[in-house]
Amino acid sequence: MKKLAIWGLVLVALTLALVLPAQAAMIDNQKLQLPIGWSVWIPCANGGAGEIVEVTGYLHQTYSITNDGAGGYHVVAHAQLQGSGIGNITGDKYQVMSVGKHNQNTKPPYPYEETNVYSFSIIGKGPGANYLVHGLWHMTINANGNITSQFGNWTSQCK
Repeated sequence: MKKLAIWGLVLVALTLALVLPAQAAMIDNQKLQLPIGWSVWIPCANGGAGEIVEVTGYLHQTYSITNDGAGGYHVVAHAQLQGSGIGNITGDKYQVMSVGKHNQNTKPPYPYEETNVYSFSIIGKGPGANYLVHGLWHMTINANGNITSQFGNWTSQCK
């Protein structure tokens, strides 16, 4: 697992090094709007019995990649989902929203540092019909290619 993660990071870093010009400025800023269609298990739906909610909507993503002028790259990505959902069993309607942020700093191939924060909400009608998910993930690889920090924490709750 560690080697697979490291090789994936090396591939991303090498691709950036080959594609991006060596200048200290924002070198790419893209806004993407993607249609989404997901099936999500909501344990508090259907009166607490749970059900699958079919989610549709759009995911808006913004990416910025900056070369620091010293061989390093900084990537910042923001994602925001807006949509709606319908319960497969009950037909109950839900509003769906999420927000996420990704920060990455690297000087190919190492050091490498990445942090992701994500919040996802499916809001139903009435008490106990809301499902909230929050996640935090981080990894640091030092200049020698050793993982020095890696953790993730995901929580979910029905309200």
